[in-house]
Amino acid sequence: MLTIRTVGVISKPNVVAAATLVPRLLQWLHERGIHARIDEPTAFYGGGVAGTPRAEVPEGCDLIVVLGGDGTLLSAVRAIGRREIPLFAVNLGGLGFLTAIMVDDLFPELERALRGEHRVAKRKLLNTQVLRGGQPVATYDALNDAVLTKADIARMIDLDVFVDNQLVCAYKADGLIICTPTGSTAYSLSAGGPIIFPSVPAICLTPICPHMLTNRPVLVPENRVIRVVSRSPEESVYLTIDGQVGTPIREGDTVVCHSTQYALHLIRPPRQMFFDVLRQKLKWGER
Repeated sequence: MLTIRTVGVISKPNVVAAATLVPRLLQWLHERGIHARIDEPTAFYGGGVAGTPRAEVPEGCDLIVVLGGDGTLLSAVRAIGRREIPLFAVNLGGLGFLTAIMVDDLFPELERALRGEHRVAKRKLLNTQVLRGGQPVATYDALNDAVLTKADIARMIDLDVFVDNQLVCAYKADGLIICTPTGSTAYSLSAGGPIIFPSVPAICLTPICPHMLTNRPVLVPENRVIRVVSRSPEESVYLTIDGQVGTPIREGDTVVCHSTQYALHLIRPPRQMFFDVLRQKLKWGER
């Protein structure tokens, strides 16, 4: 059973509901003798209490509470890094595939977590490294995806893609999405990629508007290494991680992606399964 003494709270800025919810949450934690580490938006909602830079909030925490949408959750995942801190995500945003706990269930589900009755889904991270002249110049961990797209004008980019040492394709496309099963319901889904059950050990390669209409999404085992070599002119390609951070890619750079042993520990509602989320969020079965 997890003993929770310190809880980090990370909030989405400019959300009306958070102005009343955050003070209630901080008071609830205080009444139970739980110390709270909060980021700056949470401090603003809390009435001027001192906040901490988001990247430092997880230090020493036993649990992280996210108040927002999937974008806020992805930012929190980046702050948590490779620590095995459970993340309790409350949906104050829009669609919210990952932030599945509703506001009305916040305190009952927190009580459940304190009693050790919560359900944890482990979502593996995708490591992405940029090699320039054979030397690493940038490294990231992604929960959803690593995306290579054109950086400026509306012109296709050229990418040579390898799985291990086997050439997959020399893509001419608007871009390429390399996603985890968790990320299969994000950008990849919009680009025509498949929905992947979260526990399936796979990585998906989804081309964005490929020149060849026969270029389709490809699933590969998660224990394979994906290498993408840019053949486009100087810095006409940009790498984006989880839609939030990234770096320009030069001609000849190699982007290397592989699944890691590290995972996000995501607390899920006990009675809500993956297909429940799909039916709810994608309106399956409605007319």
